[in-house]
Order: sequence, then C-alpha cells, then structure tokens
Amino acid sequence: MTVVADVLSIDDALGQFDPVMGLEVHVELNTRSKMFCGCPTVFGAPPNTQTCPVCLGLPGALPVVNARAIESAIKIGLALNCEIAEWCRFARKNYFYPDMPKNFQTSQYDEPIAFNGWTEVVVDGETYRIEIERAHMEEDTGKSTHVGGATGRIHGASHSLVDYNRAGIPLIEIVTKTIEVPPAKAAAVAREFVSQLRDLLLALDVSDVRMDQGSLRCDANVSLKRSGTTTLGTRTETKNVNSFRSVERAITYEITRQAAVLVAGGSILQETRHWHEDTGITTSGREKSDADDYRYFPEPDLVPVAPAREWVEEIRATLPEAPPLKRARLQKEWGFTDLEMRDVVNGGVQTLIEQTVALGVAAAAAKKWWLGELARAANEAGKDVDTLGVGPAEIAEVQKLVDSGALNDKLAREVFDGLVKGEGTPAEIMASRGLALVSDDSALLEAIDRAIAATPGVVEKVNSGKPAAAGALIGAVMKDMRGQADAAKVRELLNTRLGI
Repeated sequence: MTVVADVLSIDDALGQFDPVMGLEVHVELNTRSKMFCGCPTVFGAPPNTQTCPVCLGLPGALPVVNARAIESAIKIGLALNCEIAEWCRFARKNYFYPDMPKNFQTSQYDEPIAFNGWTEVVVDGETYRIEIERAHMEEDTGKSTHVGGATGRIHGASHSLVDYNRAGIPLIEIVTKTIEVPPAKAAAVAREFVSQLRDLLLALDVSDVRMDQGSLRCDANVSLKRSGTTTLGTRTETKNVNSFRSVERAITYEITRQAAVLVAGGSILQETRHWHEDTGITTSGREKSDADDYRYFPEPDLVPVAPAREWVEEIRATLPEAPPLKRARLQKEWGFTDLEMRDVVNGGVQTLIEQTVALGVAAAAAKKWWLGELARAANEAGKDVDTLGVGPAEIAEVQKLVDSGALNDKLAREVFDGLVKGEGTPAEIMASRGLALVSDDSALLEAIDRAIAATPGVVEKVNSGKPAAAGALIGAVMKDMRGQADAAKVRELLNTRLGI
C-alpha cells in the first residue's frame, strides 16, 4: 500500500472504498435586477455601487420577488425533469458572515420551487442517471476580499474588504441526490454533470454560466464507504469549485485524503473545505452546520409563490432540445462515429464545436482543432479548454486562412500557440512570426532543384519506375522551406520537374 504525504494513491483508495457524492451547483441568473430589489447586476462594477436599502438589509426595507427569476427557476426545473411546486415559500437561513448584510440569507428550505428531477450524462460511452433532489431559489452573498496575507484567505490577512454588489443577485441552487456510480468513474461523472449542466443553462438562456466570474459554482460533497458495505461515511463539502477540471481534481483528492485518514484509523470531520487550484489539495474550512443550526423559518416579508399551471406549461413549450436528443442529432449532422462523438462529449467540446460549425467551419476541422491542438494546450496549462482565451471565432478565422491556402495545418498550429499566449489576432501572429505559406513558384522550384541536386539517388529511383520515392524529395523541400510550403503544390511542381 502506497501512502504519499497524507493521501493514498487513487488506485489504493478505490481498492478499499467506494466514493459517494452529492453535488450542489449554484447558478447566478442573468436577470437585469437582483432577486428582491431593483439594483443592477452588471459584473465588474466599482465596489458597492449597485446597492440599495433592500440588498444592504437596512431596517424597514421590504423585498419584492423578481418575476423573471421565478420564470428562470421554472425553466431550469422543467429542463431537469423536475416537478414544479404549485405553492412554495421563501425562508430565512440564519447565520453570521461578514458578506451577509442581513445576517440571514433569503432562500428556500423545505418548499423548493422544483424537486424530484433527473438528468443523464455519458462518460466513456456509458450513460449514468443523476437524480435531482431540488432546484431552489435564493440570493447570492456579497464578496469578501482578504488583504495582507499570502494566500488571499482570511487566515493571515491584516484586514478584509466587502463588496455588496453581488449581495442579492438571484441564485438557483441545484442539489443532486446521492450519486453512486462505479468507483473509478465517480470524479469523471461529476465533471460531466457540471459540464452538461452548463451547456443546458446556456441553451435555456438563464445565465452566462461564467465559471471564471463565479456565476456557476459547484460544491462537492464526498464521503467514503468500505467496499461491499452499505453504511455511508461522514461527508465533507468542498466549496466553490469553479472549473470542470477542478471538480474532477477536487473529488479525486478528497477520495485519496479521506481514504488515508480512514486507513490510519482516524475519522472524517463533517466540515467545509477549500480547494486550492495551485497545489491541487483541499484544506479545512469550518465545521459543517446541519439544517437545524440555521434556524430556518418562513420569510414573513414575502408572499408565497404559486405559479399557475398554464404558465408552467407555456414555459415548458419554450424549452430547447433535450441534451441526449441534441447529441444524437449533431452526431448525425456532423457524420461522426460513435467513438468520435464519445471523444467530443468526454472532451467537453460539443458546444464549442457546435458554435464553430455555425461560423462556417466543417465539423471535422472543428473537432480536429478543439480535440487536438487546443485540448493539448489546455492540458499543458492545467486549464479547461474553454478558458484558454481561444474561442469559436478564432478557430473559424484560422480555418479560413487554411482553406484559402494562406496557412497549412503545421503553420496553423503555430498560430494557435500564439493565440493561447495572447500574441494578438491570427493575422497579427502570422505577420509577427512570419508564418505565411510561400506561394512563389520560383522560390519553390529553387528549393526543388536543391533537393534534387542533394539526393541524386532518389531521382534515379523515381526515373526507374518508383514514383513513391519522390516523397523523400518533397520532405526535403518542406524542410528547406521551414514548413512554409503547400505540400500539394510542391508535389505538382516536382512531378513537372521530373517529368512524371
């Protein structure tokens, strides 16, 4: 058994324990105003400029529910195959935190607007059903910035600043039921669930789901049970994981950490934990409260929400295509095999390819770049592919240059390298790196003549009836031209030169 630092290897951990997960995904809605007041919700505004007595929790200020937020909540619930409540209420969730100006959060407790749903995800060709416990409405908190420490967290900081612009922004929290899948698939299934949920929310047009800006955040609950048993272990909750890759890494780390504690005879503390992207570990946050500790009670300042059944059905009629049906349709339209489509789904690039194809790029070319060059760059940078700073528009621009003959695939890869490094537009990168294909026949013929002179034996093979030997000459010309030649053009000129 291998123990490194305070974790087991993932193989050792999964050999003795089965992971059990529960995911809580927080989605900031894209409404123009906050959940209970008219303040704007623009991201990045100067601190504390988008506030009012309601979202600051000042005495006597009364909230009013945002109707658009309720509509978005119903959309999300329907898209996740949930039942929609005929009557539900908001509640006060009481706890003290500096970024909670009211010292309670207006949320929903035992009466969510949507409940008992499900969705399906596909990992390595296998379909897994994820049961949805609830999707409930609440408000976001403010944002604390801890100053003076080395980590950006409160421990070691000299002081903290609070920005209440985010306080009161509409949130939908999507909570899964217990997720138990084959142990080796657990972290990948969690990642795919969050990835597919992001695509669904984009299609519903209820959120911009920018994980880098916090509008989509995942809390990952993980516990372990001994293999072959049914007794659940104590869970931890890793808070605010903000990328698909990090969801998978954080869950994997918690499995290996908890396994090491249990094997050593220790016990797991029910607590929140912080995920550290730079080191790939979680650290202890605070002891996790149970529901009773929050002293929930119905919000007295808000009337119940009772969406009419006719309205719910009107909303249902506007829902986009279900993800499994859409996946099957796109596979047929793109002409991908089952294996190719599985790679697309597992790589998390289905939506990116769809957006790229919509810009006029052939599906095969879009797949080649997203699953090839850009997936490699993302892996090297330790990022998700959609956070590289290269989008469908850049892919389309580069492919247009390839189709026009200005670039070949080798040179296009260098352009993508420049895009990832932030060197400018494709045209600017081509100019600064000198990447344009050589189209001057005279320059190509000179290179061909140099190759012929340097390898007379190859020419003799060609002249003796072995035309395939000309491939060595083409390779020599491409090397001479530093890859900045069209191989088909070189072959055409070489055949003319050799009379074949």
